Amino acid sequence: MSLGLLTAAFALSSSAAFAAPGEIAVIVKTTNSNYWQNVKKGATASAADAKGYSLTFQGPASESAIADQVSMVENAVTRKVAGIVLAASDPDALVPALKKAWEAKIPVVLIDSLVADSGKRYYQSFLSTDNEAAGEQSAKALISQVGKTGKIAVMSYVAGAGSETGRVGGFKRYIEKNSQLQIVGTYYSQSQMATALNQTTDVLASNPDLKGIFGANEPTAVGMGRAIAQAGKAGKVIAVGFDGNEDLKNFVKDGTLYATAVQGSYSMGALGVKTLVSLIEGKKVAPFVNTGVVIVTKANVELPEAKNVLY
Repeated sequence: MSLGLLTAAFALSSSAAFAAPGEIAVIVKTTNSNYWQNVKKGATASAADAKGYSLTFQGPASESAIADQVSMVENAVTRKVAGIVLAASDPDALVPALKKAWEAKIPVVLIDSLVADSGKRYYQSFLSTDNEAAGEQSAKALISQVGKTGKIAVMSYVAGAGSETGRVGGFKRYIEKNSQLQIVGTYYSQSQMATALNQTTDVLASNPDLKGIFGANEPTAVGMGRAIAQAGKAGKVIAVGFDGNEDLKNFVKDGTLYATAVQGSYSMGALGVKTLVSLIEGKKVAPFVNTGVVIVTKANVELPEAKNVLY
């Protein structure tokens, strides 16, 4: 290696050896996702509002690169950052790194995803979607358009998954308590768009009097929307989706979906940093913060409240 390269390498390693004063390390599942870039926007906005703090934002090339994320957390601990906001890619693999942060008295706020119970003592707050509340909001949006009688269907994803149990359970319980709507079936796509498309096509064909339908996660809702469009039922069967990618945003804009419930990725970043700053400053924080969902319809799809969460 040439002297110039050696000097450059030393300068790089030296600059990375110690954190800047008041540095907050935000470490997400991957930087290659519009969802996580929305988290970054929120985190950056909160860091700018907090006096005396700076922000670094990192994530692996993919969500499956768990070892890379572990290394990022360990490096942040070694560099003695002021605090860490983490979206853990794996519930078990990150626990040892979080223990190191705890031992180093570096506060940690988790967003989006929990770690295993063995890591509970190593973080101070968790911010995420309250899936049961999100399911209830989705049901309320559907009832607002279809009324309280008739047939509806639920297009779900993986039976028994934690988010599915809360989200679809909350949806169904709200429907049962607040309407006389009949749920003709719950169908599980295994989070496969093509499966959801085929299942929705079958449901629409076998229930010509269907009034409404709920697609409970992104690939399921996209498949549901495509089936509705292909069947010529856009606007005739009231559809509510979940999550907010480009396909779902366009389905809302063209009327294929009445609404889609979008998780607050911007809020996760903004409130995650705000909560961490409170911890650093010795203030009490809530152990759980619901970052909520935004019900995106034609009425608000172009407004900041929706643009901050769509990805």
